[in-house]
Amino acid sequence: MTDKQTQRQGWLTRLEERLFAASMPQLVQGMRNEASTSYREMVRDLATPMAPAFEREVARTLNRGGSRELIPAETLMPEMMQRFDLAVADFGAEEATHLEELQTVCNRCPAVGRCWKAMRAGEGWEKCRGFCPNAEAFEQKTLATIG
Repeated sequence: MTDKQTQRQGWLTRLEERLFAASMPQLVQGMRNEASTSYREMVRDLATPMAPAFEREVARTLNRGGSRELIPAETLMPEMMQRFDLAVADFGAEEATHLEELQTVCNRCPAVGRCWKAMRAGEGWEKCRGFCPNAEAFEQKTLATIG
């Protein structure tokens, strides 16, 4: 292959990558509207492989109110609790109201997209405590469970 052909392929590859990234908002919206069940399953399965540009756009969509695809307290909160070495079973019947309050906070979280990406990436509690509105309560519960 000549240098000119190599340069042309490099240019075409970069153009392809930019066009792919630029099409993400339309692709995500199209999937939300036309393949909503498949899209919802992809979003709720935190292990589903995704292209980075697609993943970023899904996170943006979740931050803008993608609640029809994801209920944070059902999908993200159990994963987040694992980061703090907690499970729903750690909250006894006498703490049911407290758990419900934590679920409400989770469902109203302004960082849902960030949390979703962090849970997909397997981020630890140290990173998550910087944005999770329930982090302090989880830390206190962890300490109470240990002690």
